[in-house]
Amino acid sequence: MAKVEVNNVDKFYANGFHAVKKVNFIAEDKEFVILVGPSGCGKTTTLRMIAGLEEISEGTISIGEKVVNNVLPKDRDIAMVFQNYALYPHMSVYENMAFALKLRKYKKEDIDRIVKESAELLEIENLLDRKPKQLSGGQRQRVALGRAIVRQPKVFLFDEPLSNLDAKLRVQMRAEIIKLHKKLNTTIIYVTHDQVEAMTMADKMVVMKDGVIHQIDSPLEIYNNPVNLFVAGFIGSPAINKIEGKIIKKGKKFYFKENDIELEIALAKNLAEHENEEVVMGIRPEDIYDSKYDQMAEFPQKLTAICEVVEPMGNEFIVFLQIEEITFTARLDPKRYPQIDEKIELSFDMKKAHFFSKENEERIILE
Repeated sequence: MAKVEVNNVDKFYANGFHAVKKVNFIAEDKEFVILVGPSGCGKTTTLRMIAGLEEISEGTISIGEKVVNNVLPKDRDIAMVFQNYALYPHMSVYENMAFALKLRKYKKEDIDRIVKESAELLEIENLLDRKPKQLSGGQRQRVALGRAIVRQPKVFLFDEPLSNLDAKLRVQMRAEIIKLHKKLNTTIIYVTHDQVEAMTMADKMVVMKDGVIHQIDSPLEIYNNPVNLFVAGFIGSPAINKIEGKIIKKGKKFYFKENDIELEIALAKNLAEHENEEVVMGIRPEDIYDSKYDQMAEFPQKLTAICEVVEPMGNEFIVFLQIEEITFTARLDPKRYPQIDEKIELSFDMKKAHFFSKENEERIILE
């Protein structure tokens, strides 16, 4: 297997559009790296440059210590799994999986062995005689994976492979790909716009927007310590609550204040330099509790809000609430069903709150 290194890579199109801007990241040998971001952020373009399907305007890409800028896709020892499966409709599953091996002049008995081993790994050995039109979406995706696996490449590249599947099948296939990664012990670079996919599958996440990398780290580190307002808002479902206000000081304590809302800040080590600064407070829905039933907050600050909408999820309620003109969401334990227009006393866990400069949207480090 191999390490993939993307070094100061830019992509300019003929019309002058700058799609990818000085992108730098490393996918270590056997690591599962996910490029994640909104549509049009440059993640697929970056993947296609690694594959050799897009020309690199500036910078270098290395696979296994070898710079591959001028190496043809077929000579990069990579395998790519596409969003639309890209199966040959006139070929059987067996023929689809065997095709690349035939082009490489493998012996017939070796092709048969490799295809059957891969089919067994993916649990599609009973589908080898079928044509793609006879398969479900999940089965087609497994065949697309199988066609990549038989090539035994150094690196697997996945371009939004689960986006055409229904929600239940996506969850199942996520688990299958994670297990496959462990079995194959290979390097994977995976593109998705679905932050849930990224959070649940990646060893390392590369968060992109407008062709720029905003943060590279493990999923939990990015979730718990987003570097800016964009990353905080993009990662997490339901999305983090964003409330604009100001940091003020009373005596030796610092508070977040917006009109009549006043919340003491738990971690105030570096706040003296931000006194009276306009900020955005970010607090995740799961860090807001119903004061009457939950005592989970480490540093609770209480506010009363009006319930506007309730979304019952079975094991929890997603509740849309309002305080003055501010609307936000809370993920509440279903100990009771909140009523529309009901006043609910909430505990904001201010130890979990994040603060971002309103001017540049960068995170203010409190400790």
